[in-house]
Amino acid sequence: MKNSTLQVNSLRFGAYEFDLRAGELRKHGMRIKLQEQPCQILAILLEHRGEMVTREELQSRLWPRNTFVDFDHSLNTAVMRLREALSDSSENPRFIETLPRRGYRFVAPVEEKSAPLIESHPPQTARLGASPTANPNENPALSLASPEFPATAAKKSDRVLRPRLFSLTIFLIVIVLAASFGFRYLPRPSVAVAPQGRMTSLVVLPFENLSADKDQAYFADGMTDELIAHLAKIRSLRVISRTSSMEYKGTHKALSQIARDLNVDSVVEGTVLRSGDRVRITAELVQVATDRHLWAETYESQLGDILTLQSHVASAIVNEIRVKLTPEDQVRLATTRPVSTQSYENYLKGRYYWNKRSQEGLTKAIDYFQLAIEKDPNYALAYAGLADCYSIIGSAIVGTVPASGVAPQARAAALKSLELDDTLAEAHTSLATVRFNYDWDWNAAASGFRRAVELNPSYATAYQRNSLYLMSMGRTSESIAEMNRAHDLDPLSISMNFSLGWRLYMAREYDQAIEQLRNTIDMDPAFVLPHLVLGQAYEQKKAYDQAIAELRRATELSLGSPPVLAALARTLAVSGRITEARNLLEQLQLSKRQYVSPFYVAIVYAGLGENERALDWLEKAYADHSNAIVFLKVDPQLDTLRSYPRFHELQRKLRLPE
Repeated sequence: MKNSTLQVNSLRFGAYEFDLRAGELRKHGMRIKLQEQPCQILAILLEHRGEMVTREELQSRLWPRNTFVDFDHSLNTAVMRLREALSDSSENPRFIETLPRRGYRFVAPVEEKSAPLIESHPPQTARLGASPTANPNENPALSLASPEFPATAAKKSDRVLRPRLFSLTIFLIVIVLAASFGFRYLPRPSVAVAPQGRMTSLVVLPFENLSADKDQAYFADGMTDELIAHLAKIRSLRVISRTSSMEYKGTHKALSQIARDLNVDSVVEGTVLRSGDRVRITAELVQVATDRHLWAETYESQLGDILTLQSHVASAIVNEIRVKLTPEDQVRLATTRPVSTQSYENYLKGRYYWNKRSQEGLTKAIDYFQLAIEKDPNYALAYAGLADCYSIIGSAIVGTVPASGVAPQARAAALKSLELDDTLAEAHTSLATVRFNYDWDWNAAASGFRRAVELNPSYATAYQRNSLYLMSMGRTSESIAEMNRAHDLDPLSISMNFSLGWRLYMAREYDQAIEQLRNTIDMDPAFVLPHLVLGQAYEQKKAYDQAIAELRRATELSLGSPPVLAALARTLAVSGRITEARNLLEQLQLSKRQYVSPFYVAIVYAGLGENERALDWLEKAYADHSNAIVFLKVDPQLDTLRSYPRFHELQRKLRLPE
């Protein structure tokens, strides 16, 4: 039975210690930055150490019931962040073991550290992440964990304690004065400092949902997204991306700390209160260097006029920051187009599912974008979203719909979006993607991506798509540089992380690709695409057992999608397992369940060494207008075909540079 005079106040494992009272993680006594959700997950796993904690239990404890959130992605990202803080690995876990699709378990030995309770005051349980309230009557020496004041210090006589307390008090006063002087007068290079009276960088923190209906959390997030997008159009203003901003949702960190983390000189925070068809936005602008609240306003209107509200808020922020606006910037900020309540909500949900980059997610996103257009036929952003869905669902990496079936719809939606609003970076990106994926009009694609970046320098998707164009042209270094820019703007996006890994694979940087793709899988183990390309990267390194294991996992997750089956068949072929490869090839060629691009058949024949037949199927892919063929110049799977005149003829017909 534990000593009733002791209370467990921290848990030690390896070089780490978790302070239960303060909700802080330390390594060798040094505090490690850990955001709220990873911190909560660690506390829950430690509470049930040695036992499995299910994903459902974590969901119920971390997110309120019926919250509109991508739970799988959010949980996977939080666990990934926790593993980063602990220098842990999902493949060889020292602390946190993953039980696939079920949950997690804390597996390391844990040592409890206790401190004496003060009998005159009952123990209080501190909330996770909050510091316990100081008791003015409590002897401060009793709560200090240092060699000078051990847990048994309470038993020492006043004769021994008083001199030490006096010395400690003097020491603390000196430290506080020195820190105060340093904070006020010494430079702090970790925070971006603009010239006096001028700010050049900001972060829009997630707006807090004050609505009674917690299911409206997605609406507050959407408001944050829209304000970020609005401000990001200003060329002279550096605006932190949405994903980085969302890392601070619910953390209630000090603004000065957030500014140091993100290297910005100003912070926007606010709340959203929705009641019926009316919405109230309260926003506040803080200059970090001076800790001055420069501006605060409350706006209220009908939900259908929400874009006008966003424009008012953005204009007020710009006026206070005093950035230099070009005439074009001024026009974009002043221009507003009303949108109906239901259209706006359906658009937000469409983007939510579009970000999943899966067949199921894209299908749902198309439904929501179409609903948004039905309610508001002049909603340009919804048309851009619809075009993006059709472009991706017919692309090589998804490969479940023939190009001929979706290209006309993608093109029509993108053109309609531009017709309605030619200042939208999203619209220019959507049309440029159609020009690249389906029209093979390289100059028009490049021009469209450049225009998108001009209109919105913080739109990560424009850089991401432009990197695809550069890769197809064989400009691999430029492609990776452009993809890194996209990744820097949206560092926690699964799509951006996967895309960076795929670009590295195409550039034949296999070791870097493997590392990046593993990181992406840590973010979401159920995401098919990184398993697929990771298997392909292992194949190029002739690590066939690892390649086959990854591709079998991808096959299971994708329910046997054609790109995955083809990659597995090819790897089986090059590893010498010919019979298995031919069985899968026959399954692909005879499939009546779903569309199979001729390109996928071609790469299997190339793996079998039947190069003439592989070229036959590549020519069919060209005739079929398969998007996969645009990477003819760089795809490692086609290396055995490059010496054939027919291959060079295909490259010439595609107008790809030699």
